[in-house]
Amino acid sequence: MEFPKDLKYNSEHLWVKVNGDNALIGVTDYAQDQLGDVIYVDVPEQDYELEQNESFGTIESAKSVSELYAPVSGHVIRVNESLKDEPELINDEPYDSGWLLEVKLNNENELNDLMGGDEYEKYLNNQ
Repeated sequence: MEFPKDLKYNSEHLWVKVNGDNALIGVTDYAQDQLGDVIYVDVPEQDYELEQNESFGTIESAKSVSELYAPVSGHVIRVNESLKDEPELINDEPYDSGWLLEVKLNNENELNDLMGGDEYEKYLNNQ
């Protein structure tokens, strides 16, 4: 299982990749492994306002339906449209083409609330 060091992670198993004022958000390798085969993803449309730690959608697998909780607050500027037809991208490439949303960050200080790759790995080992 991989936990790229250039990403930030929340305790709800989502990752954030910061690029200037914007950030991509996706599901961690650990989460997709626990879910099993992802069959559907429900995320908000462009222009939606995410609030840190609040539910913004769901991910459905053969095993269960899970809530998605925002790792950061932000204005949704792009949605991964590929997931509508290919939700399995989350399983196949969770840190690449399986991303969920891109947001314009509302508060960069919220990134300090997230874990680095090593911290996230320790968090998983202590669960």
